[in-house]
Amino acid sequence: MKTILNVIWLVLCGLWMCLGYFLAGLILCITIIGIPFGIAAFRIGIYALWPFGYTAVERRDAGAGSLVGNVLWVILAGWWLALGHIFTGIALCITIIGIPFGIANFKLIPLSLMPLGKEIVPSDRPFATR
Repeated sequence: MKTILNVIWLVLCGLWMCLGYFLAGLILCITIIGIPFGIAAFRIGIYALWPFGYTAVERRDAGAGSLVGNVLWVILAGWWLALGHIFTGIALCITIIGIPFGIANFKLIPLSLMPLGKEIVPSDRPFATR
């Protein structure tokens, strides 16, 4: 079932959101300081491409650096990516078939605003660590 949902997601909005994250990642990787933010954007872009069957969980070893990085992330790229999820989610919720995909877009908003200190894991083991 999650494969069918992911394929429909890919066609409706996943590809475009993934490209948005990859564009943000490329722009952020221009400077050395922005490379960790770019890597986070690439990681979330892959998650936005194929989200069903995965979930984002807090990392246990995340500290104050993640908090400072998330503040910078919101200013640099997070706000615009979150707006993309909001507008896409609203557009998908117009139809009955699109409502689950709109809700999935709304669930990606917190991750798009604060990606540092989070890890994307399969949904069947959300508390697993590396």
